[in-house]
Amino acid sequence: MSLAPHHAQTSYLGRQSRLALPAAMALSVAVTLAKWSERRRSRRALAMLDDYMLKDIGLDRSAARREASRMFWQG
Repeated sequence: MSLAPHHAQTSYLGRQSRLALPAAMALSVAVTLAKWSERRRSRRALAMLDDYMLKDIGLDRSAARREASRMFWQG
């Protein structure tokens, strides 16, 4: 199983425009939950990186800690 984000699939689903209202609402909830899940996963992964890896991606420990401490609903 890949841990890569499924942005292409969720963005495609989010662009559907001719859905019945209940389906559109359900889709909106599903897309939001998928985004929140991806944020949570990526922030947990960021928190686990060592200083060498953080330097490689251009972050320092304090910036990584700030981002990792944000709640999943915070964009």
